[in-house]
Amino acid sequence: MLLTRLQALYRDAEAAGETYHAAQERLAAQTAETRRLGGDLTRTRDALARARAAAGRLARAQYQGRTDLPLSLRLLFTRDPRHALDQGQVFRRAAREQAAAVARLEGGEKRADAVATAARRALDAHQALIAARQRAHDEAQARLREVEDALAGLSAGQLAELAALERDRADGARQELTATGTLDEEGVPAGEGTPSREGADAVAYAAEQLGKPYAPGARGPESFDDSGLASRAWEVAGRSVPRGSAEQWRTLPRVPLRSLRPGDLVVYSPDATHVALYVGGGRVLHAPRPGAPVSVSPLAAHPVLGAVRPDADARPLSSYAPPPLPGDGAGGD
Repeated sequence: MLLTRLQALYRDAEAAGETYHAAQERLAAQTAETRRLGGDLTRTRDALARARAAAGRLARAQYQGRTDLPLSLRLLFTRDPRHALDQGQVFRRAAREQAAAVARLEGGEKRADAVATAARRALDAHQALIAARQRAHDEAQARLREVEDALAGLSAGQLAELAALERDRADGARQELTATGTLDEEGVPAGEGTPSREGADAVAYAAEQLGKPYAPGARGPESFDDSGLASRAWEVAGRSVPRGSAEQWRTLPRVPLRSLRPGDLVVYSPDATHVALYVGGGRVLHAPRPGAPVSVSPLAAHPVLGAVRPDADARPLSSYAPPPLPGDGAGGD
């Protein structure tokens, strides 16, 4: 079936994109760790150099004969035993300082070796992640080309058939959610609320991106993928959310679909490979699929997994006027 085949291509393309996002995030974290260890290694080597200099001064002093008789001999030969005792305390303190200098040298050498080993491993991991990210990028691009080739091969009649099938699927999904009381007869969440100030700002930003093209791994300003649009909209609104849809679904607070408010993220497909920004009135705004621009779709245009709320701790506005949006469109996944 045409729709089934294309849906499989869309899922493969978005799954490849999610893999690329994950590789990007792992690389960013590893880059920070590599830099941290590099700085730690520099500081450790500086401390070791200072310890070696101190140990060198001690060695030169001993070699040049600047050592003192034991306290017992000084007491035997001195004319002022009290002065000798005072000097003994000074010498004992000096001996403790010498021992501490040697201990710092030994500890510094061990720490320098450990940090150098960790830094080498971090650099190796960094290089491996660069290669993994490139492989993920190449895979995402290959899956995107498959989608583009498949769509380019469709006739006008097949495209019309595809659009009709997508509308039928969305209508069926909406009816199922209506039957459970999640949506009302108009396809709007039964307990829909108003957004927070940040949620309203996220929706406003996303609405400004309407019509921009889909590109795997893109977060604007010229193009987006689904999770890139969602994460960037919330970043502009002042909240940092995970980059990928699977991570958004895993880490952000979940909310019932019937209680959605604008700004919430609606996650789709069993493996959470697609995400959209809820804009109110039973509609979502997203980069729907490879080959389609940022657009508005019915909430149930795709198989819904659930919803999450980046600003679960924020109070809703007392009133809300959504930005002007085009009518519903049936997008693909």
